[in-house]
Amino acid sequence: MFARDLSSSSSFGPGDSPSSVRRRSLAAVMATGTPDSQARFGQSVKGLLTEKVNTCGTDVIALTKQVLKGSRSSELLGQAARNMVLQEDAILHSEDSLRKMAIITTHLQYQQEAIQKNVEQSSDLQDQLNHLLK
Repeated sequence: MFARDLSSSSSFGPGDSPSSVRRRSLAAVMATGTPDSQARFGQSVKGLLTEKVNTCGTDVIALTKQVLKGSRSSELLGQAARNMVLQEDAILHSEDSLRKMAIITTHLQYQQEAIQKNVEQSSDLQDQLNHLLK
C-alpha cells in the first residue's frame, strides 16, 4: 500500500539499502507530508501492525498446538513403555510356568514307566501264582 507510494517518489542510490531509503522516505513524508498523506501513512502502519499481530497470534497458536501434541506423544510413549513392562512380566511368568510344567511332565513320565513296570510284574506274579495253584 504505502510502499508503492514510496517507491514511486524515491529511487535507490549505489550505497542505499531499501531499509535506509524507507526510513528517510518515511521521515520525509512525516516532516513534509500533508495531513492527508500523514493519515494514509498512519493507516498503513496500523494495517501492517494489525497484520503482524495476527501473524504472531497464529504462530503462538501453532506453537501451543505443537507443544500439546509433543506432551501427548510423550504421555503415549510412557504408557506404551509401562504396557511393555507389564507384557514382559507376563511373558516371564508364562516362561516360568512352562518350565514348571515341563518338570511335572517329566515326573509324570517316570511315574507312568514305574506303573507300567509294576503292571508287568503283577501280571508275571499272577501267572506264577496261577501256576503254583494248579
